[in-house]
Amino acid sequence: MKLFQSIFGIGDSRGRYPESLIDEAIERAVAATDTRLRVLPGYRKALREPAIHAIDHVIALVEAIPAPLPAGSRAFQDEPRLAALFASPQEMLDLFSRNAALADLLTATEGVGTERVTALLLAERTERTILGVDLVNDMVRYDVPQVSVSFTGHRLLDPKANEGETRRHLRRRAFDHLLTVALTRIAESGAERADLARQRDLLRRKLTALEHGGWTFEPAQSEPANLGDLLLELDAVEEQIKALGPNTKVLEAHREILAAVLGEAERHLWAEDITLYLDAMNIQREAQYPSVRRVVLPELRNSRGQRAVMLPLALAPVEVPPREDLVAAAERYLNC
Repeated sequence: MKLFQSIFGIGDSRGRYPESLIDEAIERAVAATDTRLRVLPGYRKALREPAIHAIDHVIALVEAIPAPLPAGSRAFQDEPRLAALFASPQEMLDLFSRNAALADLLTATEGVGTERVTALLLAERTERTILGVDLVNDMVRYDVPQVSVSFTGHRLLDPKANEGETRRHLRRRAFDHLLTVALTRIAESGAERADLARQRDLLRRKLTALEHGGWTFEPAQSEPANLGDLLLELDAVEEQIKALGPNTKVLEAHREILAAVLGEAERHLWAEDITLYLDAMNIQREAQYPSVRRVVLPELRNSRGQRAVMLPLALAPVEVPPREDLVAAAERYLNC
């Protein structure tokens, strides 16, 4: 299965794509949703324009991500965005040290000795009302309703020694995210076939496998899956789906769903800037509040109501603590 091959080369730009790229995008979309679409006459023609539109959109989406922000101990002191997302420089660096993809990069040929790594940081923003201390009419009050902003679920995506490579992988990830949206809609769609429930279960299993493999912007549900095992699982699901046999009406409905998601990609995955005025405790304040920090963060959103703030970062590997060997730590604990 070629589902995990990259379809976005470093030199790809909007509106000018080789036919090979368009064909790969179509086949990737079919492979990630319902491979039985290939039995429909003209499926490539039906998906061609939607696929081009989706490619245009994800390239524009990633191009709009600003230049990476230096993320180190010194930069932390002067950067309100880092101070908003992390409690301290050490917490930030510890998070980096636990990232498996970053650890793999730094031990691989391309990463050994590199002085700069770029990656995209994602985190969930949560706002909750609390009762805090504030000065009201020159009097100290202890029961003032305040909005506290916190960020959780931090994760680094696509750390690479080259910014162009990071952006290429992000384009692929964005395209794959659209495919998970399409697959979810296919899995939830109604049809009149007696074995629909079985088809839906198989498609949902496939969606779960895709998401657990960490191929979208959503947080992984567990440790990254072994790629070989994941491919075997997906291939097994493909064989079960094929065994169901084609049903033209169902397949046409699936094709229309896929075409609609790709053809309206901007309605299913987009980014919007959010502006926060935060004090040192991440409490929302008015813009004129003394010592307030103005924090502008791009937020990635999708049509399923999910959202995460994103911040492109440039890391210095020398500042990142070594990743803890959990097996060795467990042995030390047991031998205490």
